[in-house]
Parts: sequence; structure tokens; C-alpha cells
Amino acid sequence: MNIVVCIKQVPETGNVRMDEETGTMVREGVESIVNPLDLYAIEAAIRLKQEHDGRITVVSMGPPSAEKAVREAISMGCEAGVLVTGREFAGSDTHATSYCISRAVQKLSPCDLVLMGVRATDGETGQVGPGVAAFLGMPLCTYASRIGPVDGESITIERLVETGYETLRLPFPCVVTVGKEIGHPRLSTLRGKQRARRAEVLTWGADDLGVEPDLLGLKGSPTRVVKIARPKVNRSGRMLDVARLGAHEAARQLVDFLEEKDLL
Repeated sequence: MNIVVCIKQVPETGNVRMDEETGTMVREGVESIVNPLDLYAIEAAIRLKQEHDGRITVVSMGPPSAEKAVREAISMGCEAGVLVTGREFAGSDTHATSYCISRAVQKLSPCDLVLMGVRATDGETGQVGPGVAAFLGMPLCTYASRIGPVDGESITIERLVETGYETLRLPFPCVVTVGKEIGHPRLSTLRGKQRARRAEVLTWGADDLGVEPDLLGLKGSPTRVVKIARPKVNRSGRMLDVARLGAHEAARQLVDFLEEKDLL
């Protein structure tokens, strides 16, 4: 079984900053980690490899520093890594990212299964998985909570839905986004870190993928951030002196205040 796991390097939650002029996230000089939900996709891939043999290739799109995330995935048990990088990709929204990732997956074909986390913590949209599936023309399952069994031509997946769980059977090749219920991600071993340090991480740019320049970066992103507003915390309140006003009058003023704020 040939598995491709798509991961993303994201800023740690407390370090997220936005460029108010371009409406894009500032990533330079910010400490970054592997998207936590992508770690569950890596774990799912490793379990499938152990049960059915095969090979896992990690794909990430980002700045050159994202190579660290790819090597971390290799240290957990993946065999190979690819980093899609270049200035032409800067500012890509979920549509442009899905397009580029799908072309990378095509370049790695044939593959049986494409795995990724249900969403990234820096955007919280959950759109890249479905977008990649759409560009590749593959069946899609989101919010997978259990993967398997595999019968050679298809895979059975249990997914979490609002009313409980449902079971799907998807033909290969297919795209699956994974949730936390899949199982706790394993830690890297010393031997895995040594192997990751020696591993060759392929670097692909726009020319390597054969992508259309008009579909990359800000130019190829239909999403536009037109305004960024920072919430203002207003802690002003109204004090009622019950001893002076009396309980009846204080209660009346409290009700008037709640009605004024549309809370009643």
C-alpha cells in the first residue's frame, strides 16, 4: 500500500500574527510546529503500513523551514518526504494550496491513499482535504475515527458525524481526513531521528509540479481578507447599591439593564 500523508507546518497557537495590509499570516521569525491534527494522520498511516506493508511519503507545502516538519514525520516512521516550496506559492489560500498539493500527489502516483488532518490550527477551515480530493477526482471521507479493514480494492472507514458514527467503504485511490479518535500519535525514537537526519527530502517548485502560474499564491487565491478587526474588551459595568435602593428598585433596574442589552 502506497500512502501519501499531507502535513502543514503551523505557528504555535500563541504566536499567530496577521499582516493587516495583505491579510495573510506572518510566518517569518515565528516558532512553528507540525499541525497537531496532522500527527494523527501520520499515526493512521503508520498503523496501516504495519498491517499491510507499503510505503509512506510525506508532502508539505511551505517555506524552506517547513523541511523540519517533514523530517519530524520521517522520524515517526515515514519513509520519504517532499517539500513544495518557492516564493511563487506565498499567500496561497486553501484553493491554491489544494491545487498545488494535488499536483504533488499526482507526481507521486500511483498511490492508494491520501491522508491528512481534518483541519489546520492556523486556519481552521477544513477545506484542503476536500479540495485535494476534488482536484484529483478521488472519493473523499472526512472526520475519520477508524480506518480499516482493507480488502485490496477498497477500504472501510468509520467517520464521526453529528448524530454519531457512519461507516463508508471507499475504492482506492481515495482521500481521507483524520480526527483525534484515530489513536494517539507516537513519539519519535532516537533511531527514527537519526534516520530522519540522514534522509533526503525532495524539494519541488512550480516548474517541477507543472502548475499554472496564475493559480498560485495571492494571484491564484480567490479568497480575500478585506478587513481585519481586533475585538475590544469592555469591562465597564453598572453598580447597584441594594442597601440604598432597596431590593425591589435594584431588581427593576437590573431587568431594565438586561432588556437594554437584549439579554431578555
